[in-house]
Amino acid sequence: MTGPVRDTEAMIAAMEPRLDDRHWRFVLVSPENAPQLLGAAIGTFREDEGVTAIVPSGVAEELGREGPDFARITLMVHSDLEGVGLTAAVSGALADAGICCNMVAALYHDHIFVPAARGEEVLALLEELSCSAKAG
Repeated sequence: MTGPVRDTEAMIAAMEPRLDDRHWRFVLVSPENAPQLLGAAIGTFREDEGVTAIVPSGVAEELGREGPDFARITLMVHSDLEGVGLTAAVSGALADAGICCNMVAALYHDHIFVPAARGEEVLALLEELSCSAKAG
């Protein structure tokens, strides 16, 4: 893997989006379910109201945690955390298509959570966005 990419067009061109086979759910962690949820979580975030965990939908279902299911698309470019424009380009393209998205940045990659039923559609949109940046 090469070092982090900071240039906006280079990040978009090198996105290489990958759709995860699993579906994910955002749930609130409570003391009763913390071991199961935190053990299965792909990510967590602490807010004033509590801790949110992103867990496989099946785990959430087993624990009676309802909510919408999301597909996760990982952008395989090693984007720089101080890079500007990748999130805006992705979220803008999805907004134009009427698709909500929840972005999560990690040290190496950006992850996009979109409605589970629209995962393949989003993957195609992001591939098109990346191809346009390569051609531009």
